[in-house]
Amino acid sequence: MSQPVMLYAWAIPAWESESPVDHTWVTSYDNRIHAYPTITEVVAANQFLWYCWGSFHAAGGTPANRSGALGQQSGDLTVAQCLVRPNVDSRTIPAARGTIYQYGVDGVCHQLANQALYATGIGASAPLTVHNARGYLLSNFIYGTYGLQHSAWAAKIASCTGASLVARAARPGGLTMTSDEQAPAPDEFERRAAELLAQDPRTLARLLQLRAEVQNFAARAWPGTGQPSAQTLNSRNQHLIDEAARLLGPDNFKKLFGADPAARVTLVDPHIASSAGEIPPPKMR
Repeated sequence: MSQPVMLYAWAIPAWESESPVDHTWVTSYDNRIHAYPTITEVVAANQFLWYCWGSFHAAGGTPANRSGALGQQSGDLTVAQCLVRPNVDSRTIPAARGTIYQYGVDGVCHQLANQALYATGIGASAPLTVHNARGYLLSNFIYGTYGLQHSAWAAKIASCTGASLVARAARPGGLTMTSDEQAPAPDEFERRAAELLAQDPRTLARLLQLRAEVQNFAARAWPGTGQPSAQTLNSRNQHLIDEAARLLGPDNFKKLFGADPAARVTLVDPHIASSAGEIPPPKMR
């Protein structure tokens, strides 16, 4: 049964203050009004918090955004709870990971927050995302809006919403929820890039091709069975971001990503990565 609820997205500075990235999470309450100090009090108040591969935070706040509020939008609580289990830690409870099964491999907090927020787009409105977070387009460049487990994510949506899957490739891979044969709509990264490079279609085409190659590369299975270290993932990600910087040049890179191309980007939190219990991901992308 549908349960309408207001969902709120929040941010705090990520683990390294020098990295231009925010951590994001989602709640069913406005923590500017009710800053519950513990998850126990959230549960007692019959409210919900989606950890999104992070620790519990009573409130948000960044240097440029005092409250840390990234947006709010009405959504379907039942769907949100089905997509990503709330009120439990993603590091220890697999159901709280959505389809970001392996932190830093399938996506990071931005993608998992977006998965919970997908429940705000069940009606006519587009789903709310954490696009106002610092570093969002950097993580979106590599992991996309909802992570790299494209087929698993489409199947999850179908399971939680009753929508029908269409067995054709979505961009850059996996199943799509679209019921016709039109191409998938551009996502946030593509729209921003198209606006910036409207007068330079050749560079736009090269950038989008690079992004497809980046996501295909990032989605490849790692050798062996162990989780790659945060240092390995961050080095890989930095290399891919540097490729975009070389293509765009310093000015366009800063305009698109909101970050200095010389800044070192740390998308994967070493503390979260080292404490995440592994689960075998499905053999689907």
